[in-house]
Amino acid sequence: MSFKVGIVGLPNVGKSTLFNAITNSKVEAANYPFATIQPNFGTVAVPDERLEKMAAIMSSKKLVPTTIEFVDIAGLIAGASKGEGLGNAFLANIRETDLICEVIRCFDDKSITHVEGNVDPIRDIEIINLELILADEATVKKRLERIEGKAKSSKDKEMLAEVDLLTRLRECLADGKLLNTLDYNEDEAKILKSFQLLTCKKFIYVANVSESEVAEENDYVKKVRQFALENSAAVVKISARIEEELSELDHQEKTIFLNDLGIPNSGLDDLIATAYKTLDLQTFFTVGPQEAHAWQFPKGATAPQAAGIIHTDFEKGFIKADVYNCEDLIALGSEQNVKNAGKVRLEGKAYVLNDGDVCFFKFNN
Repeated sequence: MSFKVGIVGLPNVGKSTLFNAITNSKVEAANYPFATIQPNFGTVAVPDERLEKMAAIMSSKKLVPTTIEFVDIAGLIAGASKGEGLGNAFLANIRETDLICEVIRCFDDKSITHVEGNVDPIRDIEIINLELILADEATVKKRLERIEGKAKSSKDKEMLAEVDLLTRLRECLADGKLLNTLDYNEDEAKILKSFQLLTCKKFIYVANVSESEVAEENDYVKKVRQFALENSAAVVKISARIEEELSELDHQEKTIFLNDLGIPNSGLDDLIATAYKTLDLQTFFTVGPQEAHAWQFPKGATAPQAAGIIHTDFEKGFIKADVYNCEDLIALGSEQNVKNAGKVRLEGKAYVLNDGDVCFFKFNN
């Protein structure tokens, strides 16, 4: 199981430089608009010290971390919803992501042009969000025109419920608000999935700063944080250039570099952690001599649902699961010690998994 994060922003804000750092790949990062025309895809492992420690304890032959797929999408400009720049090609690529990561330029550099002429992070955010809102408005309007008359004449309850929802969406968008600011019940959430609306997705704002300001909060970053606070979104401060340099170093060199900069974690690690939290994702583990494996699961998943992430047959035939916390294995040094300490529990179908659970699923074939 992997989720997909779309990296978006205006041209020349550092998107492709950040993507290079994330995937340690080399895509073009040029000082002119639309250097990235086709989306670039990169799957990266999610760092997790717990998995590494357990693999060492269990002498696992193979270590399998969870992954995130990042998509670097061409720079957006005002008018994209009407076909300006790369227009609908950009918007189509965004529809397929689980989370939108907006890279915002928060640094001054006369050698790097800005498509709008000057650096203004809030204006840049508003340009991007407006284009997404306009694209969603077009989608909602088209759907309403198709079913509204039919729903009223047939009085079909499901169609009428959809019309009510679409009307509420239209009003929200007309007010210039993102659709992720509304609350939806379970039935509405199911209807929404089929629409692939852009502003229903969750957002992270990545404030891209210069190398010299990575340990500081400049005025640009402060403005982005205030905007995000008012819109219930997360912010991660990153220097894309530094992340690109870090991607070339081994673990020890990276630690020394970060200490010299006066920052505890890399911006990429912060971005991954924030993406997990924003999407309500957690991790459970299966460990043994052959393999130590980390698995993503949505917060609130039951034991059978988690088992189904490994294989659908595990969910269908689920009986019970032996469960303990990964920290107990790390602290006690062996699975036998965990058992001797009475830390292993037998859980049934109603059990809701916690982050860090180590599971052994029992099922009928």
